[in-house]
Amino acid sequence: MKNMFSWYITIFKLVGKSKQAYQTNQSSFMAEFAHAKWRKLTNFTLSLPCIFLSGFLTVLLLFWAFFGSNQIFLGSCKCNQSEPAFDLQFDPPVTTFYDDPSFGYTIDKPIRNWDEKRKTWLNLHPSFEPKSHDRVFIVTGSRSTPCKSPTGDHYLLRFFRNKVDYCRLHGYDMFYNNVLLDPSMPACWAKIATVRAAMVAHPEAEWIWWLDEDAIFTDMEYKIPFHKYKDFNFVVHGWPKLVYEKKRWLGLNAGSFLIRNCQWSLDFLDSWADMGPRSQNYEKWARVLLDVFKYESNDQIALAYLFLKDHEESLEKKMFMENGYYLEGYWVTIVDTLQNVSERYLEFETRNGMLRRRHAEMVSERYGVLREALLKDAGNEFGTWRRPFVTHFAGCQPCNGEHNPLFTGKGCMDAMNKALNFADNQVLRNYGFVHRNLSDSSVVSPLPFDYPAL
Repeated sequence: MKNMFSWYITIFKLVGKSKQAYQTNQSSFMAEFAHAKWRKLTNFTLSLPCIFLSGFLTVLLLFWAFFGSNQIFLGSCKCNQSEPAFDLQFDPPVTTFYDDPSFGYTIDKPIRNWDEKRKTWLNLHPSFEPKSHDRVFIVTGSRSTPCKSPTGDHYLLRFFRNKVDYCRLHGYDMFYNNVLLDPSMPACWAKIATVRAAMVAHPEAEWIWWLDEDAIFTDMEYKIPFHKYKDFNFVVHGWPKLVYEKKRWLGLNAGSFLIRNCQWSLDFLDSWADMGPRSQNYEKWARVLLDVFKYESNDQIALAYLFLKDHEESLEKKMFMENGYYLEGYWVTIVDTLQNVSERYLEFETRNGMLRRRHAEMVSERYGVLREALLKDAGNEFGTWRRPFVTHFAGCQPCNGEHNPLFTGKGCMDAMNKALNFADNQVLRNYGFVHRNLSDSSVVSPLPFDYPAL
């Protein structure tokens, strides 16, 4: 009410000023009307109260239109309506790197001074600047043609949906690419061109996070601890001893990695691409990689070599191998543990009423933070009962069906179903349903109130 009263006082002050202005300029009004051959000046003078009333109503309508009826009459309730995160329609007509015809998204157009270009862009787009140092943009993709495997497209759709669910829960954006941005970099090498293009297209993002098509989130609540990587520009899951000492390229996996959106990273991608099939140095690097890692060249072996050289030669190490959590976890060691993990989570939820509370999906992060406080003794990675963050079905090849001979097609499909349903349960719970059987993707059951307490 106090705000409304102040508003009315403001209105009357404006009306008073209008009246004073009218009296001051009355003679000029008279002359103007006379010049226009108005013959009923007496009527104009006699309707002065009507003029004031009309002015008051006009000002009232202007205030109503400008501030909105809710803010005028409901201001005292202190309602906190969230504003859009970004101004998506604001792009000032100021020349930036996008206006430079020599600037491009492709590997064959080197970029210089990218850090300055990004900073300038953020300054010109202030709605994107807050928290820009923590912003992540997820990039993934698949082939442009239909899968050869009869069930391949079905599984790719489910893998994609899993990533969409995770992004929705945490407010992330994602680019799903299914075309070759550089035809000379096919198959596993294609990710380099895609990641580079994403960096240029999204200067508002500090981190680009590449995820292979067959990698899924199996902990929908966990968030990457980016504070750990303040001194690093490239992060991948791996074991330093295997790469640096034993020269094993399987000591890391390129199916999930983080790369900072900066000049160092663009130069790094250029070096990585120089070892691939588009480069005139491809044959030379193939011999080097074979000599070091005793295996034919591919993107992951090239990445292992770059890690090795960064470790041996760089004074300012910018590459980090994460093994404190599953930034990328191998499905063979994970899938058989999921049922036990589910049961352990239900055990401590039974003892904690807040974790059982129904809530809107948009506030799910709040409950993830509460749950994290109870997982300090759960451990991480192999042999623990914490949900694995990312599970990668490397070797299953669900699209082309040419799985690793160590596995069977049925074994891969059964494992993918269990992991996808395990992740799906964490999402469906916000909608009041759950897969009772992780092996059955089609059947769900409604959850009783206060689940899992009985």
